[in-house]
Amino acid sequence: MTNPVQPSTPVTVSKLGYVEFETQDVDRLVDYYTTILEFTEVDRTADEVYLTPSFDHHAVVIRKGETKPRTSVGYEIFEDLSDAERRLTDAGYAVERRSDIAPSTPDVLILDEPTTSTKIHLYDQQARSGVGPDDSSLRPTKLGHVASFTPELAPMQDFYQKLLGFKWSDTVGDFFVFLRCNSDHHAANFMASTSFTGMHHIAYEMRDLNHLQTMLDHMAQNDVRLEWGPGRHGAGHNIFTYHKDPDGNMIELFTQLDVIHDEAKGYFEPRPWHTDFPQFPKTWEVDLVAVNSWGPINPALIDH
Repeated sequence: MTNPVQPSTPVTVSKLGYVEFETQDVDRLVDYYTTILEFTEVDRTADEVYLTPSFDHHAVVIRKGETKPRTSVGYEIFEDLSDAERRLTDAGYAVERRSDIAPSTPDVLILDEPTTSTKIHLYDQQARSGVGPDDSSLRPTKLGHVASFTPELAPMQDFYQKLLGFKWSDTVGDFFVFLRCNSDHHAANFMASTSFTGMHHIAYEMRDLNHLQTMLDHMAQNDVRLEWGPGRHGAGHNIFTYHKDPDGNMIELFTQLDVIHDEAKGYFEPRPWHTDFPQFPKTWEVDLVAVNSWGPINPALIDH
């Protein structure tokens, strides 16, 4: 990528599609996703397993390798792939187009995310998984967002907003930014850090509090314990819980995330637990309200 410039119009990302994990023990991580979170295994090769909670072919790819989360992230775009490729290339971005990324996505654009080693995959749609809404009463409804560390916020925020069309939702202090690609408060968020790298956490959405409680009881019966929560974040206002998967990756299960249905009005749909009325995107002070309005902070999860 040589002196890239802002494209004439950003690519139109419409949703977060999937995240890839590398692990030394594929079967152990697959067992966690299928037994604890009740994802469905859709496809498998010698080195990869594809898992889904919904109608898309996969939301999680587990690949044999060194233990490393978020090696690639897939985003669905709401436009012609060839047009997106032309605009990105004209803007000076190195774009690779491949047809062998996954069995469900035969046409994918690949870009390097700035400041990290993560590959960004852009595609127009996935094949269907065949999974129905009544196949499980436990599993999350969807992959919600991925939070990651970055040494610098500015180039990462520019990449997502100016290149991929994300919109700014909130910032905490001067180090934690939340970005959205549809009505959900965030699909990607980044924490500036010179001490940490890689993924901070990955989050899956639960339908409501009853659904979340049922999952937490199921996890307890399988000896999976919480690292933090339940609580309510300030930025995004989602009710959260955090636990670790067998590789030590931090997993958030959440519900009640803020949404913006009308971008022209620019404020989040009103909720009684909001701190402002109306609640517009803003920069939050670094305090208890921004992190957990219900109570304690877990320093290990917010340290940067």
